[in-house]
Amino acid sequence: MESKSESKHFFICGSALRGQPDHKNLQSAQFIKEAVTRPNYRMHSVENGWHPGIYEVASGGIAIPGEVYELTAEQYEYLLSTEPPNLYPKNVVLEDGQEVTAMLYPRELVEKYQWTDISHFGGWAAYKKVST
Repeated sequence: MESKSESKHFFICGSALRGQPDHKNLQSAQFIKEAVTRPNYRMHSVENGWHPGIYEVASGGIAIPGEVYELTAEQYEYLLSTEPPNLYPKNVVLEDGQEVTAMLYPRELVEKYQWTDISHFGGWAAYKKVST
C-alpha cells in the first residue's frame, strides 16, 4: 500500500470527472469527495471545447465545482502524461481552505486565442451537457 507521502490529493474539474470521457485517465485513483474551489478562478472552453482551461484571478472569479482524488505517484505521473498541451499543475484552494493540486491553463493563451469564457455554466460537465 502507498504511504501518504507517496500520494497526492488532486482536484479534477474537466474531462476526467466521473461520467466524462477521460475519467479512465485516473486509473483506479481513490475518489475522496466532491468539492468546490474558492471563487478565485475563471473557466474557459479551450480549443473549441476540447478541454477546460482554468486560471486564478484577483477579482471577478467564480467557484469551480469538481472532485478530489487521491493519486499514487504513478497515477499522478500517468495523469500528467495524458493532459493536453499547455496545462500545468498548480495548487488551488477549495472552499474549505484545503489546498490541492489541479491543472491550470495559462491566462495569456486564453486571452490570445479568445477562448470562450464558460464560468457561468457551473462547471465543465454542465457546460458539456448544453454544448453537445
